Amino acid sequence: YRITILSDLLIRLEFSEDGYFEDEGLDVEIILTSGANNVAAAVMSGDVQIGFCGSEQSLYVYNEGAKDYLVNFAGMTKRDGSFLVSRDNIENFDLNKISGEILGGRTGGMPAMTLKYTLYENKNTTLSVNTDFDFSALSGAFIGGNGDYVTLFEPNALNLEKEGYGYVVASIGELGGEVPYTTFNALKSYIEENPNIIEKFTRAIQKGLDYTHNHGDKELAKLLVDYFPDASLNDIDNAKVDGKDLNTLQKLYILCRRNAKFTKYSFSNKKLKKEIKAVKVGCDIRVSAKATYDITNGK
Repeated sequence: YRITILSDLLIRLEFSEDGYFEDEGLDVEIILTSGANNVAAAVMSGDVQIGFCGSEQSLYVYNEGAKDYLVNFAGMTKRDGSFLVSRDNIENFDLNKISGEILGGRTGGMPAMTLKYTLYENKNTTLSVNTDFDFSALSGAFIGGNGDYVTLFEPNALNLEKEGYGYVVASIGELGGEVPYTTFNALKSYIEENPNIIEKFTRAIQKGLDYTHNHGDKELAKLLVDYFPDASLNDIDNAKVDGKDLNTLQKLYILCRRNAKFTKYSFSNKKLKKEIKAVKVGCDIRVSAKATYDITNGK
């Protein structure tokens, strides 16, 4: 089975190292694909069976009228895992006491949407979001002089600070709260025709999630360090890229239709006439819920 993902970091950490996929009888090939829109396109075309990206893509696909649309069947992260990097070192950071421009990724992508939602939730009207750059290009754009702030994942945020280009001042996930940030998805027809595969897949990721929550940062850092050739073991440990400390990762992979307020705010201006229905039909937690129940009850 081929899986295309937005970032292979957490996938490799949680599932590959201890053979959780193999334990479930699944031979999984992981393909790194940049951009949630490209992930969705790969699943829709049939090039891959399962995608991992921002949950927004299922709504976009459904709104385009596809009869065999994307369905989110399990969740990975429940908060934005990025950090706000400032050009200036800000002591006693307060989001509502700063102003200027933040580089936040492309329009319609989950990073930009959660950033805008975070500003909305905190009633900030003094910051603007620049969506001219893809998320993968934000570090370079910031180093090149664009924006007063930038949102970056670790260890990129820490590296920028080490190189003297800025200071990590806040966690976007802490400021913005819980959102359906990243999810696993597949075609509606694939889920209907292969419920056993979806269940086994979810069992594997639940085992990986349990491992992550039950092991210390230093142990997890040892698994991660090989994927960051420019970072030391200490850098990885300090960067907290595993998402535990900030409560970014789900504890159970059941995908809840959480935070309707986020969905309504993020999509209300995009003329998605079917967005409410799409949220309902774009999630199928029955198979993943059974797998999670079995794992947590020792089956």
